[in-house]
Amino acid sequence: MAKRKRDAAPPRNNEPSQQARKRSKAPVVIVSPSPASATAQMVVQIVAGSYDRVLHGLTASILNTEDTPSVEFADTFLFDAHTSAIKCLAVSPPSAPAPGQSQSVMLATGGTDERINVYTISAHPPRRDAQQQLISSLAPRPVLENSKNRELGTLLHHSSTVTKLCFPTRSKLMSASEDSTIAVTRTRDWSLLSAIKAPIPKALGRPSGDTAPLGGVPSGVNDFAVHPSMKLMISVSKGERCMRLWNLVTGKKAGVLNFDKDLLHQMGEGKLSMGEGRSVVWGSVDGDDEFAVSFDREVLVYGMGGTPRCRVVGSTRNKVHQVRYVQVGGDDANYLAVSTEDGRICLYSTRGGDLQQPKAEEGAGKKHERVATAMLVGVLGGRERGMTSRIKDFVILSGATAAGAKAKHCIVVSGSSDGKLGIWRLTGAEMSTAHATGGGKQVGKLLGSYETQNRITCVTAFEMIPRPEGADDEGSEEEGEDLTDEDEDNDDKDG
Repeated sequence: MAKRKRDAAPPRNNEPSQQARKRSKAPVVIVSPSPASATAQMVVQIVAGSYDRVLHGLTASILNTEDTPSVEFADTFLFDAHTSAIKCLAVSPPSAPAPGQSQSVMLATGGTDERINVYTISAHPPRRDAQQQLISSLAPRPVLENSKNRELGTLLHHSSTVTKLCFPTRSKLMSASEDSTIAVTRTRDWSLLSAIKAPIPKALGRPSGDTAPLGGVPSGVNDFAVHPSMKLMISVSKGERCMRLWNLVTGKKAGVLNFDKDLLHQMGEGKLSMGEGRSVVWGSVDGDDEFAVSFDREVLVYGMGGTPRCRVVGSTRNKVHQVRYVQVGGDDANYLAVSTEDGRICLYSTRGGDLQQPKAEEGAGKKHERVATAMLVGVLGGRERGMTSRIKDFVILSGATAAGAKAKHCIVVSGSSDGKLGIWRLTGAEMSTAHATGGGKQVGKLLGSYETQNRITCVTAFEMIPRPEGADDEGSEEEGEDLTDEDEDNDDKDG
């Protein structure tokens, strides 16, 4: 029987199957912003640390709808960054702009676990695509994640609690700790360049209620401030009734300025007080540089000659938590902002013409001259605004000129111990009026508040940059390299 010839099968077209095997990227659907978000004047990236080890990042879009400003918040990241409380935060200047590339900033966090964690954060607002909208719909609060935000690594330069972090430039990170050292780290390869050692104070005149261990002495750097010239630094430490000047060119001590006993008495620091400076900050008033040193319940302002110019809080003493200089309304409109225990941010003028000279006392010698008092210009928050919790930290950002307004304004981001973040707008015209009338009236406007549900200890923020044309969310052009175990082991060798 003859075999039946098999019918020729039609040729298969393998192109569709090959295309099916290839995994194509899902198209990115850009959701058009709502009319409210289309009028956003500025977007602020806020980062808050807490006692609960949580590092919380969120964006605040300041809107201007119908001449009524408001704020829209969205979470960008939320996780446990440390094994214990977070004590300090710092952000670097943004990376240099390049055609077709996005910019980023570096974030450093320090806590009581002796570690410094370093992250890179995108300097541009996150895009609202379909995936982001889906995540936000499932979460109880709006969420806007950014794929550029990632961790670089951990620095182990200190052996005790990290108390202060600062990026004087993008290429350097400075950190202080309770081990009485100030470390200078290069951000290019994260190597330790130098370690400035502050002396440990002697155990003299310690109060009876001191909880230091037997044979131990309260020691450690509380705070430091770098002069804008990058050549001089001032530090204050625990158990020392003085402040130390450091030459950053040579890395050696430049001098010591002691706090006079009578001066400490005027600051409310008695025999049972430590008399140590809690924080220090540089500023400029009347065209001359000055610096302010905060104590437990008072702030003392010094001139460049090392002589006290004025005290700030005066008779209405309250516990001081943070001190910063703010410039609003012009180049010569500089004020000293102080956050207190009762939920206020007080703004003082330290100009020579605004100082209130003390009354002359009979028999007062040269050593017992009283210091002048700064003028209280205005107050942000307090019981009148429904804020009674202590303001642990605040950040001041210079805002753009508002539409239809001639005076410049600034944005104040405050963090309270009850977990609330506040966004305030302070205009130059408002400060000029308050300066002329005096009396410490309420100034500024609360644009919005956000409940983090964590006990805030520190806050930092920066204004985000509009995304350049051609910039993509993918890839990375970060200047600093990732930290590896080998880099951490060789930090001491490179220093």
